[in-house]
Amino acid sequence: MTEGTVHTPRDLPDASRRTLLMMTGASLATAGLVSLGTSPAWAQASGEWDKTFPRSEAVTYEKVTFTNRYGITLTGDLYMPSDRGDAALPGLTVAGPFGAVKEQSAGLYAQTMAERGFITLAFDPSFVGESGGEARDVASPDINTEDFMAAVDYLGLHDAVDRERIGIIGICGFGGMALNAVAADKRVKAVATTSMYDMSRVMARGYYDSLTDEQRAESLAQMSRQRWTDAETGDPAMAGGLPDSLDGIDDPVIRMYHAYYKTDRGYHPRSVNSNGGWTVTNPLSFMNMPLLTYIAEISPRPMLVIAGSEAHSRYFTEEAYAAAAEPKELMIIDGADHVDLYDQLDVIPFDRLAEFFGEHLAA
Repeated sequence: MTEGTVHTPRDLPDASRRTLLMMTGASLATAGLVSLGTSPAWAQASGEWDKTFPRSEAVTYEKVTFTNRYGITLTGDLYMPSDRGDAALPGLTVAGPFGAVKEQSAGLYAQTMAERGFITLAFDPSFVGESGGEARDVASPDINTEDFMAAVDYLGLHDAVDRERIGIIGICGFGGMALNAVAADKRVKAVATTSMYDMSRVMARGYYDSLTDEQRAESLAQMSRQRWTDAETGDPAMAGGLPDSLDGIDDPVIRMYHAYYKTDRGYHPRSVNSNGGWTVTNPLSFMNMPLLTYIAEISPRPMLVIAGSEAHSRYFTEEAYAAAAEPKELMIIDGADHVDLYDQLDVIPFDRLAEFFGEHLAA
């Protein structure tokens, strides 16, 4: 285990912090942020480079599609080393953060790992970005877990990939989905997560498990009734996204997310978190379907989980690590916050990720 400084969690989040964190993944209904905003466009992109990071000359890039077990067509970006030769290479599939698209953090991870000798697939989950599925801007613990497995299907059928050497990287909320997928999908030989969220836990129990039984029941009651309104109007209510302006907002967590999703650093027109946010009823399926029940069944395949020492989400990673069986590794990045691990090349431990997958996906 690699440790940084000792980190003491902040006090339970105040109302403004809960509001932001709910916007980016937890129970939006309890925040009272219902609006009728439109979802971002999801038409198929052209061949133009539309990522939030520079294109690497050491990597070839191709837009691909594949279909998951539910018949939803997913769109991904396939990155391959330019000088890969004729031998089949190990493959990695990458997704996250929760509410992001493949042109953001996942694509950066995929391109960087392709520079290091892997064939990588960053994809948009179902109902998000360029991937299919209706309605838009919703998530599912089951379907989004399946999305990872469908990406493994695609890589395993690609002529340039050695199907016996496939791994997964999950970022933020898709870290939890990645661990859930690998527990069930025995084709995957290794898994890593960064800034991991357990979305089912945070939606069901609140941050730091602070949600009371009464609050949980009220949240479910509000969302249950919202379903009638959505069914009547034929248009699901949207919960609202991050604020466009930080005027009057001092909460550091809100400012942290805003600095990524709402600025040139990470904004993308198809990103849920950069725009209108999730539907109000999005948390319903997460609230009674725990994602990490079988995390110990990842073993004997190795797991590497990475978090920032200053991340509000650090406890998700630490407790997932504690619940998992060996072999496992916990890496805490000293001084890093949650979002630093989205895109900061001097913070993300790509050397360790390359070593980890290089060892465990060796020929």
